[in-house]
Amino acid sequence: VEVAESGGGLVQAGGSLTLTCAASKSVFRGPVMAWYRQVPGQTRDVVARIAPGGQTSYADSVKGRFTISRDNAGSGLKLQMNSLKPEDTGVYFCNTVPPNRTLWGQGTRVTVAA
Repeated sequence: VEVAESGGGLVQAGGSLTLTCAASKSVFRGPVMAWYRQVPGQTRDVVARIAPGGQTSYADSVKGRFTISRDNAGSGLKLQMNSLKPEDTGVYFCNTVPPNRTLWGQGTRVTVAA
């Protein structure tokens, strides 16, 4: 299975980005899915997750600003990021919860300038 994240970039604080995760198979339909963020020297932490039934939860740092969604086919995941802050900077990955080591993609880099 190939997983590819896209949509990152450089944005000014207060701006918005939409991240997309696409898989070559419908691997996202069953398990809890999440967006992870990694900054240099730190672990990949969950910023948003979505359950098969659509229930969502967010890290306190992004609550009210980020929205996670998944497509019904089970092969796509999105993260709408609004009111971005410099501390949102990092490389974003999608994966299951807990993560499946075979599903790590290259990630997509988000840089938020102050």
